[in-house]
Amino acid sequence: MENRLFDHERLDVYQAAIKFVILSEEILEELPKGRAYLVDQLQRAASSIALNIAEGAGEFARHEKHRFYRMAKRSATECAAILDVGQKLDLIEIKKLYVARDLLFRIVSMLIKMVSHNH
Repeated sequence: MENRLFDHERLDVYQAAIKFVILSEEILEELPKGRAYLVDQLQRAASSIALNIAEGAGEFARHEKHRFYRMAKRSATECAAILDVGQKLDLIEIKKLYVARDLLFRIVSMLIKMVSHNH
């Protein structure tokens, strides 16, 4: 069977988003049991980044494509805020926090370029 890829699987931003989902799961595993609200919020926001990128890549109309990429960007900045809350509550290992934030900066930067390019 030949290895075929969907359009979104070819995008660096999608691959970075998947890496973030995996990293966020590692971070969440270390959170205390009483922080289910942070776990749920970060899981939904992290997966939303990748899912909106995939939806945008599958869209033909440019304005719709950009709308999905903007939603992915908003989810990425939401993740940054959730990580900030976790940091302020001293719940997240600092090294993983920095790696996660760097990944989010990359994702947001790529999404901004994708939306502003060809505008």
